Amino acid sequence: MPVNEMLFAYKDEILLSIIVLTLLFFGLLFTKRVIKKFSILRSINPNRRKFIRNLSYLFYYLFAGIALVIIWGVEFKQFSVFISSVLAVLGIAFFAQWSILSNLTASIILFFSHPVRIGDRIRVLDKDFDWTGEVKDITGFYLFMATDRGENITLPTSMVIQKGIQIMNKYPGEEIVNKEET
Repeated sequence: MPVNEMLFAYKDEILLSIIVLTLLFFGLLFTKRVIKKFSILRSINPNRRKFIRNLSYLFYYLFAGIALVIIWGVEFKQFSVFISSVLAVLGIAFFAQWSILSNLTASIILFFSHPVRIGDRIRVLDKDFDWTGEVKDITGFYLFMATDRGENITLPTSMVIQKGIQIMNKYPGEEIVNKEET
């Protein structure tokens, strides 16, 4: 089959594939800019920004891959059996390791909406432990903190979301100044 005939036979698939890939490119570019602006505005560590960006890229690539598979004619029945098999295996894997998924989700929540930043002094409000110290790093799975007693503590990000966190003054012993009174 000559190249011209082959291109003509698959012109719709080729056109839709180009559209999907173009949307993927601009979606990735838009996401990169939005996450960069958001992280600069909120003074978020570049490593956390990179983690969130890569996680969002993963979702874009998955959706683009699924769209391309559908465009190029994989029957819906075959595709649904494949997807349900993959989801069953992933469901079992995540059920066995549910903490991985919960920590990733908690890390995304910490990135976008939690006021704790690297360098902040915090107190973890827990009845069993008195953890007060400075946040050293926040990764995809853990929050690293140096306590006032000199201990280095690693907390899962899901625990940071579940426990109460009190943001304190930058330095121990410093009094809190009420902004409304000044």
